[in-house]
Amino acid sequence: MKIAVTATGDSLESKIDPRFGRAKFFIIYDLENDSFEVINNTQSLSLMKGAGIQSAQNVVSQDVKAVITGHIGPKAYQVLEAAQVDVYLAPENKTVKEAIDDFKNNKLQKTLWADKPSHW
Repeated sequence: MKIAVTATGDSLESKIDPRFGRAKFFIIYDLENDSFEVINNTQSLSLMKGAGIQSAQNVVSQDVKAVITGHIGPKAYQVLEAAQVDVYLAPENKTVKEAIDDFKNNKLQKTLWADKPSHW
């Protein structure tokens, strides 16, 4: 199973990027092989709008089953939900590796639409 983690850098020691749509990188981690690849997301940084949707579509195209991020907007969430990709929130002070370990040890809670802040 593959998971995508938003990252501020291109290594497992990078911090979680709190932004989903405008994350600098996605670390695509393969749990079965303990391997990862880095997806540069800089094309979404310059978009005036729609960065969340574009990023969600990019992640879905990587055949991931879960996303770990600090925050996600409603439109990106809907794209991921429609593709049956689970979303987990992790504190931005964690590294990508720590977030992956938390995921493996069931320490992250799956985010549901009902959990979203009321301003959505």
